[in-house]
Amino acid sequence: MNLALDAAAQNLLFREAHTANTFTDEPVTDEQMQAVYDLVKFAPTAFNQTPLRIVLVRSAEARERLVAHMAEGNQAKTASAPLVAILAADNEFHHELPTLFPHFPQAKDVFFAERAVRESSAQLNASLQAAYFIVGIRAAGLAAGPMTGFDPEGVRKEFLDDDHTPLMVINIGKPGEGASYPRSPRLAYDEVVTTV
Repeated sequence: MNLALDAAAQNLLFREAHTANTFTDEPVTDEQMQAVYDLVKFAPTAFNQTPLRIVLVRSAEARERLVAHMAEGNQAKTASAPLVAILAADNEFHHELPTLFPHFPQAKDVFFAERAVRESSAQLNASLQAAYFIVGIRAAGLAAGPMTGFDPEGVRKEFLDDDHTPLMVINIGKPGEGASYPRSPRLAYDEVVTTV
């Protein structure tokens, strides 16, 4: 293998990791979530922007409000997961660029003065960060159940504001009985990669 990670780490993060649909009752702690964030915050984005915002839904009252906006097939698993995270893109991320991109603080105004440009960049880079977040959850020995089957406008109004765009909801925990389906096929290298 031509990879720096050993086989066990590769399996934990990719080969043996599956989207989880059921979870055990074991809680997911704030310390675990802090460790996940402190790992994945170093992954690359354009201009070192950090548009991802994460809302951890812990209370029963908040969980009930969220479940009401989930697609029918996602309601029961969202209601029963040990922890649920709402991932959103902050469309006003550019205000942080003078701190996050200090060698060119003018990037805030030069590249991101227009709202439409910010929204497009926030969507792409927060989605990248969401993918890193899923890998970070796996690195913590947990399973992720990412879902886009929900009412985005309802979730935005319930948990966010006009400057944030919901991207996905992720159930998090230790996988339970029958947590995942058999691995679906993947495309082969030659079907995806072209050398020019």
